[in-house]
Amino acid sequence: MTEKTEHAASPNAPHGRITIEREYKAAIKDVWDLWTTKKGFESWWGPDGFTAKVLKLDLRPNGELRYAMTAVAPAQIEFMKRAGMPLTVEARIAYTEVVALKRLAYTHLADFIPGIEPYDVATVVEFHSSKHSVRMVLTLDRMHNDEWTQRSVMGWESQLGKLATILAGAAAGGMEKGAKES
Repeated sequence: MTEKTEHAASPNAPHGRITIEREYKAAIKDVWDLWTTKKGFESWWGPDGFTAKVLKLDLRPNGELRYAMTAVAPAQIEFMKRAGMPLTVEARIAYTEVVALKRLAYTHLADFIPGIEPYDVATVVEFHSSKHSVRMVLTLDRMHNDEWTQRSVMGWESQLGKLATILAGAAAGGMEKGAKES
């Protein structure tokens, strides 16, 4: 797996954009399924110390993904308590574009930050398939300030590490944790 993260300003986003790239030795179908199925999403979404449970998945433009993310590790539980946040946060993603095996675009409602009015964070995920690997490029809006932008990047780095672990298991002989939809 190769990694690359950039912080770049964009004229389309008032606070700039962040680009994160990863390359996985995996089949495009395996990567796509991890992003677009209930079992796949639940197997890797969220930083270390959190779990995700899908409440609704309607994968189409104007469809939505609703999920509950729960702090389960002691350090994350303590952070959530100190920040005045509940241990479980329900989140909503609104899909704006779905091109099978190629591209996902969505807005993620950031409504979980104490003292901050909710706002949308736009994200685009592009999948570039070659014979033996998939290059994935995420481009997302920066958060409302540098501290929360850094937390966002750290969260993405953590959860993409989980994604890499699952894909490495798939390359070694089958998807782990039941990531394929039955």
